[in-house]
Amino acid sequence: MDLQQMRYVLAVAETASFTRAAERCHVVQSALSHQVARLERELGARLFERTSRRVRLTTAGEAFLPAARQALEAAERARAEVAAATGEIRGGLTVGSIPTVAAVDLPAVLRDYRLRHPQVRIRLRTGSSEQLVEQVRDGRLDAAFLGVPPGFRPQGVRDRELAHGRHVAVVAPDHPLATEHQVDLRRLADEVFVDFAEGSAARAQSDRAFAAAGLRREVAFEVSGVELMVRMVRHGLGIALLPATFAAGLHGLRRVPITDGPVRVEHLVWSRFPPSPAAAAFLALLGVGGPSPDA
Repeated sequence: MDLQQMRYVLAVAETASFTRAAERCHVVQSALSHQVARLERELGARLFERTSRRVRLTTAGEAFLPAARQALEAAERARAEVAAATGEIRGGLTVGSIPTVAAVDLPAVLRDYRLRHPQVRIRLRTGSSEQLVEQVRDGRLDAAFLGVPPGFRPQGVRDRELAHGRHVAVVAPDHPLATEHQVDLRRLADEVFVDFAEGSAARAQSDRAFAAAGLRREVAFEVSGVELMVRMVRHGLGIALLPATFAAGLHGLRRVPITDGPVRVEHLVWSRFPPSPAAAAFLALLGVGGPSPDA
């Protein structure tokens, strides 16, 4: 087997489509399908179940995928190390972030990084804090920015606390609370809320604050992304609690300080294993890179 065949398998697995995988790999579909079939013959097992409606990994495919991903990463890492030895940073950098990151200006950081290291392929992935920690831990991300409740410690990764911040109530301009200078949680308890999924770190910050105050609230609308949350608030379907620094950039909404509101802590996390040259350069740009105190 060769690395190109592994890339094709990985692309098919991630896109669940031979057509989309071929587009990603910039080859015709027949060539990609031929190479995957050739690899399956070599391995003596089918890696994918193919129907007219879907493509999914077989048990053998699921077993093959982690090793293929590691082999591709090792090959890319080897090329990057050789380039770094000659003074050039190459390879790939994959960064994860919650949608509401505010401790850093992430677009500006990535722009500065690209200007310094134009040969590095940069990717950005968004997700929940829990997902991002898992992806850093298993090597799918080089680093990630989290937003978590106080006391939360990411496990199996290195981390650096970046900022503390309080939440504000975000309401539509015509909402009765829009003219208030500040409120407390008791005043908000009877409102209808738009929030993230129950059990997520993003939701826990608010849930814990209400529980600590001995209050209950109604979360009528659970969303997975902040864009939908903001649109629903703008249409008057409910109110939301969001970090003050992030909410400051939202237009067409009112922000009301909360005297006893939730607190969010932002963290940067990265792998406990030695970083690639591209990841090391990114961490250096952020002023981190050494082990955390408990590493």
